[in-house]
Amino acid sequence: MAKAKTVYVCTECGGQASKWQGQCPHCQAWNTLVESVADTAAPSANRFSLIAETGKLQRLSEVEAREESRVSSGIEEFDRVLGGGLVPGAVILIGGDPGIGKSTLLLQSLATMGAARKVIYVSGEESPQQIALRAQRLNAEAAHVHVLPETSLGKIQAVIQSEKPEIAVIDSIQTLYSDALTSAPGSVAQVRECAAQLTRLAKASGTTIIFVGHVTKEGTLAGPRVLEHMVDTVLYFEGDTHSSFRLIRAFKNRYGAVNELGVFAMTDKGLKGVANPSALFLSQHDSEVAGSCVMVTQEGTRPLLVEVQALVDEAHAPNPRRLSVGLEQNRLALLLAVLHRHSGIACFDQDVFVNAVGGVRISEPAADLAVLMAVVSSLKNKPLPKKLVVFGEVGLAGEVRPVQRGQERLREAAKLGFTHALIPQANAPRQAIAGLKVIAVRRIEDAVIGFRDGFGAA
Repeated sequence: MAKAKTVYVCTECGGQASKWQGQCPHCQAWNTLVESVADTAAPSANRFSLIAETGKLQRLSEVEAREESRVSSGIEEFDRVLGGGLVPGAVILIGGDPGIGKSTLLLQSLATMGAARKVIYVSGEESPQQIALRAQRLNAEAAHVHVLPETSLGKIQAVIQSEKPEIAVIDSIQTLYSDALTSAPGSVAQVRECAAQLTRLAKASGTTIIFVGHVTKEGTLAGPRVLEHMVDTVLYFEGDTHSSFRLIRAFKNRYGAVNELGVFAMTDKGLKGVANPSALFLSQHDSEVAGSCVMVTQEGTRPLLVEVQALVDEAHAPNPRRLSVGLEQNRLALLLAVLHRHSGIACFDQDVFVNAVGGVRISEPAADLAVLMAVVSSLKNKPLPKKLVVFGEVGLAGEVRPVQRGQERLREAAKLGFTHALIPQANAPRQAIAGLKVIAVRRIEDAVIGFRDGFGAA
């Protein structure tokens, strides 16, 4: 077979060069040329027509829209993040730190699905003996799981085309290489080309392909960002390797909602789904403690109760420290300025530390009010009521703004035994929720006054 011609493409402007140079001749950017396969003058007829059956112009109303059937992965929390299960022909990318549990989860899932479907585990990093030892440790049914220790893209494609599995796992995409390129496995060009070829194969054959991807020191997926655009679903494994809890978060999903969250516990028998994840993020205090506030965050369609802790201490340096774990640090400085301006509570001479319990990361602004109440509680050394839950966004003008899905958050809090809720006025329910007293506020100073007065002896 004749070797494919290669060109060097700039990752900044997309310009091409026949040989590698330190500087792009088109946009003058440095070190941006990467090796890629050159398109032939007459591309094969089916190279770009695997997704669209024909190239004719159609009215959108005439296109038949049908719901894709889903295949359960055998793990309920995994199905939740995927949007209900695996879709035939879908391409899924899973990233995470080394040792976080990516291979363990996929091996468990394949062992469960293998009893009814043909599955293949392509390993580019481990030998079949290592995979068999892991399956034995997990007590996974490995009789129906086919293992392929291979890194050559051509051989993997040949096996998938001949065996026609329903699900194929590639562990990992950074270990594959194409003979059409001279660069080393794991390079930008190799990762992009291998992912593109396997994506086309998945769309043509209907095989669901799951990529395992490495992450960089910054926590992002290694390789080109175009890899995330090629696939249908992007999942990230989160959690501390020293903790027994793992989180899977969906950042892109063409077949379901994004920002869905799956919660797992790592045991000696593998990953187990957690039915009530709110219990993981709530500390068990014997009595009320200052600086602790429980909030309800929304992760996709799932409301989660998370404890936000704050510690305010006298600063012993000219520049007081502002440290936030699990919450956005820049937003903490903004909230402290709002608290000072509109409530008269100053923290400019205090060190402020904020933490979200359980290792969860909260990115939505609904945590604003809970953070401020925890800060005020720690500063005044006065605990909040034990059965109080708080959520709401705080604006720069001091107003407490509504958040989405307020009713679902309140119902989740009531289900877990909370009796009082401090929420924005606009989120106040029209009908009372059994067992839950709602305290609605319009501005941050109203919340501070209510805290000083004990929220009506809550």
